[in-house]
Amino acid sequence: MKKATNTVDKEIGSRVRMRRMLIGMSQEKLGEMLGLTFQQVQKYEKGTNRISVSRLLDIANILGVTIHYFYEGITGAKGNPPGFAEDAAPPYVSDFMNAPEGHQLMKAFMAIKSPKVRRSIIQLAASLAADEQASDRSS
Repeated sequence: MKKATNTVDKEIGSRVRMRRMLIGMSQEKLGEMLGLTFQQVQKYEKGTNRISVSRLLDIANILGVTIHYFYEGITGAKGNPPGFAEDAAPPYVSDFMNAPEGHQLMKAFMAIKSPKVRRSIIQLAASLAADEQASDRSS
């Protein structure tokens, strides 16, 4: 009997998608390099199908990361692991990265080399968000 996927499978799939998009690779290209169809890559990224460890290692090598990239910050059902582990990224991070605008913004932001310009963009975004929140409260 095949085991059902769970939230960890969805999170790992989301990280595969995020990394693939970050480097500008299509599902077709990743599938081709893995000897799979783009539909299979799609199922992995949505968490519909589980990714075996050996396949995840292949994906990590193709995407230029270590396998730890996909597991970083993930905790099991039993809570946080012992030691100095950090909490997992908030859910809005995945939502942001899966939105076309989030991906475009992140790519453009990463292309900016000047720390001063990056800080200015962050300040602008924070100011716009604060204005919008204040506007929502007064409505």
